[in-house]
Amino acid sequence: MTPPVVRQPGDLRWETRALVLIVAVLTVFGIASLYDAAALKDGGFAFALKQISGAALGGIALVIASRVDYHRWRALGWPLLLITLVCLVIPLLPFTLKISPLRHGARRWINLGPMQFQPSELAKFAIVLWTAMLAAKKGTQVREFKKGVLPFILVSGLVALLVLREPNLSMATLLALLGGVVLFSAGAKIGHFALLGLAAVLLVIHKIQDTGYRYKRILSFLNPNEGTKDVAFQLHQSLIGLGSGRLFGVGFGHGKQKLNYLPYSYSDFLFSSIGEEWGFIGVLVIVLLFGIFCWLGFRIARTAPDAFGQFLATGVTAAVGISAVMHMAVTIGLMPPTGLTLPFMSYGRSSLTISLFSVGILVNIGRMRGRPIKSDD
Repeated sequence: MTPPVVRQPGDLRWETRALVLIVAVLTVFGIASLYDAAALKDGGFAFALKQISGAALGGIALVIASRVDYHRWRALGWPLLLITLVCLVIPLLPFTLKISPLRHGARRWINLGPMQFQPSELAKFAIVLWTAMLAAKKGTQVREFKKGVLPFILVSGLVALLVLREPNLSMATLLALLGGVVLFSAGAKIGHFALLGLAAVLLVIHKIQDTGYRYKRILSFLNPNEGTKDVAFQLHQSLIGLGSGRLFGVGFGHGKQKLNYLPYSYSDFLFSSIGEEWGFIGVLVIVLLFGIFCWLGFRIARTAPDAFGQFLATGVTAAVGISAVMHMAVTIGLMPPTGLTLPFMSYGRSSLTISLFSVGILVNIGRMRGRPIKSDD
């Protein structure tokens, strides 16, 4: 058992308020940006309206989560993980095509009447919550491979495997990274991560070679000047958009890459669309906002009343930070196209709602500083 961290009475009220303010700015600016980027998709209004509904639902979830003692979520670690596994299995079943249709060569969504739900987005939070719960329970046993690391590998590996079957290699990789971040913060040995990292790299290489379009993406990433009319088209257009923005951008609503040049400018490549219209100054502000968010999140984790709060806050913060870095890296050519959205900003109601809910839990952890510490047993 990890001994509880004793803190002096006080609160993190300014940190939590700043955190909520940053998230609100990113969300509102994201809705405006995707509305503009999706101008040719049903006039952009339909996309914006759906995103607003996700923001409203997520905002309610944020407020509720911020007022619920985060220790209550600990008991939901296993149940939520099991629910997530069921949701991930549903799109893989051959007789569920009506509620989980094939879109862009993948089955990643479940139709819930007027809304669509993406189970892999829930998997991000489920993995973080479950890993934080179990790591706090195991305490120093996390440093052992058999009793500590191995159970995490088996369970999180199963979740990642189901996501990989959708197929969604980038999300599966992100899930593995999030579990690793939480374990590392819990004190797992670096040597174990080195071995796991090597095994993961070999698996990813195998999956890339085994799938034609992934292999072509890697080749186009390594040599972006070749094949710009094929698999490198998105990256090529993304770089054109970012370069066109220069220092101050071409102006909101005046971007040209969204005019059927840059695919998914409202989701996978939203950062590029922002760069074109708002320039270097605009993307710099976005980067700074995400950087401050991560700093505040890790500060809350460091001052959490107990180990569970520390691990949970670390995982929630990492989920936002890593997703943002991977999205930005893709748009500027530092990573092959992954399909990951920009947190709080890109189109996707499942992602936005669950992300806002997670922020509410992070806020509650920050507000609990100085209150009676609960045992990690």
